[in-house]
Amino acid sequence: MKSIVVFSGAGMSAESGIMTFRDMGGLWERYDVTEVASPEAWEKNPQLVMDFYNQRRKQLLQCEPNKGHTLIAGLEKDYDVQIITQNVDDLHERAGSTKVLHLHGELKKARSTVDESLVYTLKGGELKLGDYCEKGSQLRPHIVWFGEAVPAMDQAISLIQQGDMVVVVGTSLQVYPAAGLLNFIKKTVPIVVIDPDTPKFSAAGNITAIRKKASEGLQSLSTD
Repeated sequence: MKSIVVFSGAGMSAESGIMTFRDMGGLWERYDVTEVASPEAWEKNPQLVMDFYNQRRKQLLQCEPNKGHTLIAGLEKDYDVQIITQNVDDLHERAGSTKVLHLHGELKKARSTVDESLVYTLKGGELKLGDYCEKGSQLRPHIVWFGEAVPAMDQAISLIQQGDMVVVVGTSLQVYPAAGLLNFIKKTVPIVVIDPDTPKFSAAGNITAIRKKASEGLQSLSTD
């Protein structure tokens, strides 16, 4: 069975109403990233950090997968589809995709501050001071913050090297090391980039640009 690797970014979920950091009017204009998305922020003011992610989680609960998500999920009928996403939402899963690797963590989960392997699904929707792991340590958002390593990178590299086709959708390719994944694609593998403003990258190969938003571009995607 032909393997398709989908590499998705914030533009994938923007059509569902998920606010992005970098788009005009996005989260960068409302928050200083160093105050809400860094290890230093957590050390300085964990309550502010938790409030920020609690707000994002609450927003996510009000959003639904869009046509683009369902189109990708539908590819599983005929292809082995692996999604590598920079997004922390669960919209790919809710649309029906079964193989999703989250590079930057998951908004609906929390993890121990003393043992990264202890990851929990947040049942109540909010993370609070006093929520502890089984080892008695405060839980933190299960998010890869700026300045932290990306634990899933090795797995992502392995997956993208195995693809017979790579679809890059809704990402500006400005966030590293995630954007560097494209350098690991085999030169003979066709790459389709779906974005209104086609990002520049150095990956060699047969590149097709579809200058449309995620859902519209995926509708015109040819997987032949």
